[in-house]
Amino acid sequence: MWSELHIGPAPEVTVSLSAQVMVLAVLADAIAGRRRGLPERWRRAVQDGMPVSGWEAVRPIGVPSHSVTPDVVVPLSPIGDISVEFHVERLRDMAPDILREDLYRSFGGERIPQHWHDAINHPRRWLDGYAAAVDHVWSTMEPLWRRARAAFDREVERVGTAVVRGGLDVLLNTLSDRIVYSEGTLRISDIQPSAYDLGERDLVLVPTIAGRDAIITNLDNPSVVWVAYPLPGIESFWSRLEEGRRSDELAAMLGEVRANLLAALDRPLTMSRLAEQAGTVPSAITYHCERLAAAGLVVRERRGREVWVSRTRRGDDLLELFAN
Repeated sequence: MWSELHIGPAPEVTVSLSAQVMVLAVLADAIAGRRRGLPERWRRAVQDGMPVSGWEAVRPIGVPSHSVTPDVVVPLSPIGDISVEFHVERLRDMAPDILREDLYRSFGGERIPQHWHDAINHPRRWLDGYAAAVDHVWSTMEPLWRRARAAFDREVERVGTAVVRGGLDVLLNTLSDRIVYSEGTLRISDIQPSAYDLGERDLVLVPTIAGRDAIITNLDNPSVVWVAYPLPGIESFWSRLEEGRRSDELAAMLGEVRANLLAALDRPLTMSRLAEQAGTVPSAITYHCERLAAAGLVVRERRGREVWVSRTRRGDDLLELFAN
């Protein structure tokens, strides 16, 4: 099923970054159970230490066959410099009646679904629990958000170039497999589909760090429509993080220099060539090679004027251990 957004011939399209949207996407995947491809390691990292009140507050977001949530769950408009910390304080300071009004408005005055009854019956408890959940996710994911800055900058440039050069139709079809654009209509995979007109509102694209299938939208905001989608190359981003973690663990065990030397020996190398790859001179790595040899991780063999170094089966096994 698909929600539809009808777009005019010359829409105003911008791009924005929002850590709040990332937090919501991660909460939906890791805590609410609506899995959208977040790597298991980070899912567990978010789950570890999540307070019980956070679990209880987030659970309604992932109830099957429902995608409508009150506006208080969907972050503040991702336009402007609004921090996650501000969002957390806003939740903690919010009057309970505001949440109740938000719930009734979100469901069009209809009967509030069962899974939101706890929020409407105990709004203060729900607001505090949701604030705790947001705060916990941000404390876990903030370092990743900062590490992705260069990738975000590239995406901002890509979107800007596409808009300026008249490539909006192509751009919109590259956001996600769950988003399709054709003949002036943006179709977004949705378990509770609706139809909207963009009208005079701006369309804001929000790249974010989350699972490869994570999509979050706000199509009925009276002033702006925003669509959050996975940062292009997100799977490569997660892979690089995992490779970096494994390298760090190996370096912690052997020391950074020896770990790098061992990893460089995919094939036998002379001492001079190995030193060149390490960015130094042979005399500087002699001691490290001696220690690797003493541990049975490499062997050295003199061939004429050159000393060759190769990784042993034990060295291969150690690298394989840290690659899994």
